[in-house]
Amino acid sequence: MRIEHLADHVAAAPTLARWILDEWGYLLPGCTLEDIVAMYEKRTVRGRIPETFVALEGDTVVGAASIIEEDMETHKELSPWLAEVYVASEFRNRGLGSALVRTIIQEAKDLGVRRLYLFTPDKVAFYQHLGWQVLERTEYYEKNVTIMSYEVD
Repeated sequence: MRIEHLADHVAAAPTLARWILDEWGYLLPGCTLEDIVAMYEKRTVRGRIPETFVALEGDTVVGAASIIEEDMETHKELSPWLAEVYVASEFRNRGLGSALVRTIIQEAKDLGVRRLYLFTPDKVAFYQHLGWQVLERTEYYEKNVTIMSYEVD
C-alpha cells in the first residue's frame, strides 16, 4: 500500500465523498454528494491547506485523511484540523489509519504548523496511542465528542 496526494488521484473524489456522507453525513446537513465531490476536486494544490491524501492498494483507493482549516463550527478559534480519516472496512486493522495520520502530521510539519486538532466520537484510544492529547469533551451535533490536539515537532 502507498499514500499519495489527492492531486494525483482526483478520480477518487466520488469514492471519498460517499465515505464522508456514509460515515459523517449527520455533520453535513443539506450537503449533497456532488457538493463533497466538488470540495475534494478543489484540493489539488500541494503544500497549502486544505489537502487530502489517499491510501492506495494497487490503483484502488482504500483510505484517506485530510488537513483542513476548520472542522467544528463551535471551535473556530482552533486550526488546522486533522479530518476525514477513513479506511475502507476490509482494509482496517493493518496500520493504514495510523500511516494516514502520520502523513498528515508530516505535512503539517512541512507547512510550519505547530499544533493540530481533531475531534472524534469514538476513537480516543486510537489517537492517544499516536500521541494525541485530550483537550476537551463536548457535545457536537447531539453526539458526545472528544477534541484532541497534537504538538507538531
